[in-house]
Amino acid sequence: SSMVPTYTGAAVYNEADKFRKTDWSDIEKKKAKLPAKSDNGWVAMIEHYFVAAIMPPDKTEREVYADKVDALYRAGVKISAPPIAAGATGRIGVPLYLGPQEQEVLAKTATGLDLVVDYGIFHVIAAPLFWLLSWLYKLVGNWGWAIILLTILIKGVFYPLNAASARSMAKLKLVAPKMKALQEQFANDKQQLQMKMMEMYKTEKINPLGGCLPILVQIPVFIALYWVLLGAVELRHAPWWGWIQDLSAPDPWYILPVLYAFTAWIQVKLQPPAPGMDPMQQKIMQFMPLMFSVMFIFFPSGLVLYWFVQNILTIAQQWHVNRMLEAEAKVKAATAAARR
Repeated sequence: SSMVPTYTGAAVYNEADKFRKTDWSDIEKKKAKLPAKSDNGWVAMIEHYFVAAIMPPDKTEREVYADKVDALYRAGVKISAPPIAAGATGRIGVPLYLGPQEQEVLAKTATGLDLVVDYGIFHVIAAPLFWLLSWLYKLVGNWGWAIILLTILIKGVFYPLNAASARSMAKLKLVAPKMKALQEQFANDKQQLQMKMMEMYKTEKINPLGGCLPILVQIPVFIALYWVLLGAVELRHAPWWGWIQDLSAPDPWYILPVLYAFTAWIQVKLQPPAPGMDPMQQKIMQFMPLMFSVMFIFFPSGLVLYWFVQNILTIAQQWHVNRMLEAEAKVKAATAAARR
């Protein structure tokens, strides 16, 4: 019972037309985009986690059809039978796959059959993400620990971006008194205030948008992982540890969403308010983690686990950078005092 339903309907595949979905409404309106006659490919009925596929042998002429008979939808293939002489016996065999959408099994069963796993529009990110997650699972033998390792790897890939962002955020905290002085000085001249703030960003080497960029870049990864946890049968009923016995379902005790809210709150406390933000906006920013954690109650626990670990790593990085910059500032101040 996910918030975003996965695809249910028919699908066809052949070398020329590749993978095509054909949903119930198209079949009903007789608008189903079916490939022309060919000598390869398969036809399938897809539902969440499971698939039934008819796969005639290659180099067998076939015609795909999909229609509605009474209240039932059907999809299938018509194949040309070889001639059978009078008195002789002939056999026509068409393989059928009926079972879970296990991607390794599907890929070995027929070309393109693994495409029935529905990752929505994020397939281009979700497919390699699942491949990496599977590889990590083979190393550790547990999908939960594989998700944690995946989070660490993703954090490593985005490290330069996150480090630059953490540095900008820490510097903003250090120049907060200067910022306040400017805001008081130019309280009635917003244009002048903007100019002075921009000058200060330049001299202090601060990127005011530094905090948003890493989050924006990682949103597609987050959504793709949501689809992986939603669509991959391998993660269905997959336990992690303790109370988490199904990473594709919400946390039954709401522990992970609460832990997420706590780490997100620490993150907000570590980072200074964005420049020019009024007290009301600051309050909203502080309540954001709470709003997200309420939303996360309904999300797969594997996804909340990813975000929770992500937060812990971000906190550690921000704390480390804050300490480094404070030490640098002290050295700078001491040097300046010695010169005087």
